[in-house]
This record gives sequence, C-alpha cells and structure tokens, in this order.
Amino acid sequence: MEASLGEIPFGIDFHPLKELVAVSLITGDLHLYKYNTDDSSLQRCLDLHAHAESCRTVRFINGGQAVATGSKDCSILATDVETGSVIARLENAHENAINSLINLTESTVATGDDEGCIKVWDTRQRSCSGSINAHEDYISDMNFVSDSMKLLTTSGDGTLSVCNLRTYKVQTRSEFSEDELSSVVVMKNGRKVICGSQGGTLLLYSWGFFKDCSDRFVDLSPNSVEAMLKLDEDRLITGSENGLISLVGILPNRIIQPIAEHSEYPVEGLAFSHDRRFLGSISHDQMLKLWDLNEILQGSENAAKGQDASSDSDSDGMDVDDNPSHSKKGTKTKNANKGGAGFSGSKNFFADL
Repeated sequence: MEASLGEIPFGIDFHPLKELVAVSLITGDLHLYKYNTDDSSLQRCLDLHAHAESCRTVRFINGGQAVATGSKDCSILATDVETGSVIARLENAHENAINSLINLTESTVATGDDEGCIKVWDTRQRSCSGSINAHEDYISDMNFVSDSMKLLTTSGDGTLSVCNLRTYKVQTRSEFSEDELSSVVVMKNGRKVICGSQGGTLLLYSWGFFKDCSDRFVDLSPNSVEAMLKLDEDRLITGSENGLISLVGILPNRIIQPIAEHSEYPVEGLAFSHDRRFLGSISHDQMLKLWDLNEILQGSENAAKGQDASSDSDSDGMDVDDNPSHSKKGTKTKNANKGGAGFSGSKNFFADL
C-alpha cells in the first residue's frame, strides 16, 4: 500500500488500536490515513494545517484519542482523532524548534528540541512536570525504559545520554562520537543499547557502561542510518539514506538481508502498525508506504536464528556511571529557528485533553 503525500514527510506514527496512520509534513500539515487490509487501500481522512512551520514529529497520545505534533515553530498541537478539531495548542512550548516527541506512559509525553532540551508533559496534572538540558545540539531520538524510569536520548552532538526521570537530571553521557547519532533502541533484554549514526555505523553500548561503546557494526556505512525499529531482542530494522530498509542481527552482528527499497531517497521514518502486521515508511520521495511484514520478512527466519543468542558473551553489570561527561558539539548541526518564551503559558495546555 502506498499514498502520495505531496510534500516531504518528517514523522510517522500508527494508531495504537485502529487502522490509522499519521504523517507530519515539511509544510506544517498533518495527514491521517485509514488503511484497509482487505483491499490494500490507503484513504486520507484528515488534512490539517497544524503549524506555521515544518511539522517535524507526530505521536498518537491518550490511548489514541488525540494526536500530538511538534514543530519548528516551537509549538505543540493536540488534535482530536475522530473530529479533526484542535483540542489545545501550546505556543512556545520550547525556546527552540521541536524535533522529537514520544509517549512515556498513558498520561505523559516527552519532547526534545534543537538545542538539546527535553521536557516532560503530564496530561493528568495538565502541566510541564520537568525539563532536562541533556545535549548541546538537536535531540534526534528518544527511547523510554519504564522499569528504571530512564530516558535514553541521542543527539546531533554525537552523544548518548541517560536521563533520570525521577530527578530530571542527566545520569550519564557517552563520550563524543565521530558522527551525529540519529536513533536509539534497547535490545538483548535491556542489556544492549544500539545507536544509529550519520556515518552508517551502529554503536553498541552495554547497559551501565555508557561512556564508550563496546562494539561497532560498520556494514551499513557509509549510508546514514536515519531510523531504527526493534523487531525482537535479536533483530532490528534500519532505514538508510540510500532508501534501503534492512533487517539487521545484533550479536552476532550482521545484515540478515535487505527487506525493502522505499526509493533512492533517504528513509525519513519507520513505524509498526498496532498489530505489527505492517511496517510503515516515509521518505524524501514524498510517499507513504505500508509493507506487509510477513511478506518482506519471508525467508529471513532461518538466517536470523542461524546462530545461538549465546554469541553475546558480555557479562556486564547494571550499575550506571553517574558522572556525565561534557562532550563537544559535533561538526554537523541541524538548522533551527529560535523560538519565543519558554515555560510561560504551558500549564494549561492539557486542560482540555
């Protein structure tokens, strides 16, 4: 299934219960599509000009009742999924352009901006519950580890940070990487953290030992790894700047196989449908594509299970080093427009949610 978006997309997310997929666009628009598994059709059901500037990130929130978007114009918008009406808008949610947004719990979300600031929003208390200056450059990706209340973040400054959401402090930060870090997933039952990079190298960190990576996987280089999704504890799916979507094994590290080619343009985002039947991808070719996971993974099962998981011989402990290093900013930075005021007016954003 595929649909022409008409503009370059920046964000993608699937509804947690229904056959709906949301896409945010460079024009500031938000599109919702309903996909039909019977006739393999995609039908646009909402086209909203959500923001004055580019809409960089999108997530369904509140159990799918609303969809939240973050923008280069520093605002956050909550839109009703059923009616398409605006529930609430928070102007100047950040002082700088918003680049990342994720769900933490059913009632909390986190946003990250172009200058490395992260804010946590509590929809029950209808306020911003805390902020963390985690990086020196844009927040490229975030991953929440609920058991330990840790938020893992990657940035254009080339570092991985571990943020403690109980204290709203950076608990530890990796040393500076040669490349911007673009994505992060947690695998091997919480023992390994995998980061994608602009140079195409996957950096593997052992939990509790985040100062320096324990392993590097270079077979995807020199193509930048723009997006990653965890398929299971041993395999992940990557989207690269050459348009390839690949199935990658971790420990042992190997490209199991390319599973799809979106286009010759960079893959901007990947997401799973609520039942994990479909893989959604967006790219600079201005197309939304939905891939049947069973079909594109066919033939890879035997290769994926070819080596025993015991190949991962690390016996790392779980203690986290607690002296964050202050790494230098990376050579590449993401252009951002400076926003207005910071926290003012933020406490009433979720009043109607």
